[in-house]
Amino acid sequence: MIIKGLQETTLIDYPDKVACTIFTFGCNFRCGFCHNPELIIDDGRLEIKKEEIMRFLDERKKFLDAVCITGGEPTINKDLPDFISDIKSLGYLVKLDTNGSNPEMIGHLIDRNLVDYIAMDIKGPIELYDEIAKVKVDKEKIKKSVEIIKRKMKNYEFRITLVPGLFEEEHVDMIGKWLGSVKLFYIQKFGNEKNLDKKFNSVQPFKKEELEKFCELFREYFEICNIR
Repeated sequence: MIIKGLQETTLIDYPDKVACTIFTFGCNFRCGFCHNPELIIDDGRLEIKKEEIMRFLDERKKFLDAVCITGGEPTINKDLPDFISDIKSLGYLVKLDTNGSNPEMIGHLIDRNLVDYIAMDIKGPIELYDEIAKVKVDKEKIKKSVEIIKRKMKNYEFRITLVPGLFEEEHVDMIGKWLGSVKLFYIQKFGNEKNLDKKFNSVQPFKKEELEKFCELFREYFEICNIR
């Protein structure tokens, strides 16, 4: 596993907890609107050694409640369970961000009680995943991850970044019918300041009132839908 970033304190990444966020390098998707391109294509920044991360976590046990692991896509790393196990041994809660492409890893982490919260990104209607992710996606694996998380996790969320040109109002029904009963769903505003595909830098985000409209439509399907 290659770690390329550490946010030492965050009050928003883990609900109701003081946390830090670890950024793993590498992803199996190539979403053009990705706002962490430096975690997809190496920009030369130095790797942060695991020993350095563990030393930091040991020193901050009195101040932090949780560790968020994001990317990139953390579940492409075979050593992820061992890394999380070491973090858990220090007494931390762990939140995992994932694109849902590795249901076997997700299920393994849940079964070993290594994750306390999972946030899975929904790229759009399942039928459009190849177009949005810019790779050939095993859609059955995405569906399987959704069902594993819904069935096995107590604390979880699904979330979607709404990108003009990739998201249409008709997608609300497609996503709602696919996901089914979901406790918590977040709409995330697209940011055009930094993207993997520079053409998205000129895309204007949806306005606040548009996001509120989409959120209201999603509430017909999900128990809770909020804008982040």
